[in-house]
Parts: sequence; C-alpha cells; structure tokens
Amino acid sequence: MEVAKTNILLRKAISELRKAANKYKAPIWDRVADELSKPRRRRRAVNLSRINRYTKPGDVVVVPGKVLAAGKLDHPVTVASFSFSKTALEKIQGSGGRAIHILDLVKENPTGKGVKIIG
Repeated sequence: MEVAKTNILLRKAISELRKAANKYKAPIWDRVADELSKPRRRRRAVNLSRINRYTKPGDVVVVPGKVLAAGKLDHPVTVASFSFSKTALEKIQGSGGRAIHILDLVKENPTGKGVKIIG
C-alpha cells in the first residue's frame, strides 16, 4: 500500500514527470518520478562534491531529492532538483552554473537527452 504524499508541490511534480515520460517517450522522467515517490528518508541527498566529481563543464544533471552544500563546485553545470539548500544554490551560481527545478528542466529538455541522474 502506497501512502499519498502530503506535499502538494511534490505530488504535482511526480504527476508532471509521468505525463512527460509518456508524451515524449522519455524513460528518464519515469525514473526520476519513481525516486521522488519514495519516502523522504529514502530520497537522495547529494552534496556538491559528488556533483563536481561526476560532471564536466556544461553537463546537465538531475538530483531526485535535495542538493546539499558540502564540498565545492569548480566548473559550471546545470543542476535540476526538487530542492536545494540555500548555500548549495549560492555555490552553484557562484561557479557559473544554474540551479533549476526538475519541472523547468523537463520544459527545456522534454526528451531528457544528455541528462544524467546523480545520487
């Protein structure tokens, strides 16, 4: 039995991701929706050090959970996530990168080509 999410924004995000996956035949959005459907304690929390380690300048990554500020980011990347810590936002923008919501990434890249899931 799956418990319904009480966070309305999270429910909307999961629903929109599923619609995009079906409409654009993009399985990546289904994977991200599955990750966001997990209980909060099992959702991914990713530090900037991990994003820095597994990306190159200009990469586009999605974190199905929260981005945290531990570590540093020394090249510009586009990071899409459901939520960011305040300090992580500042560090991403300070490196010349972009921090956007997952649904904004779906609008920019509906097929999900070239997007990495990190977590």
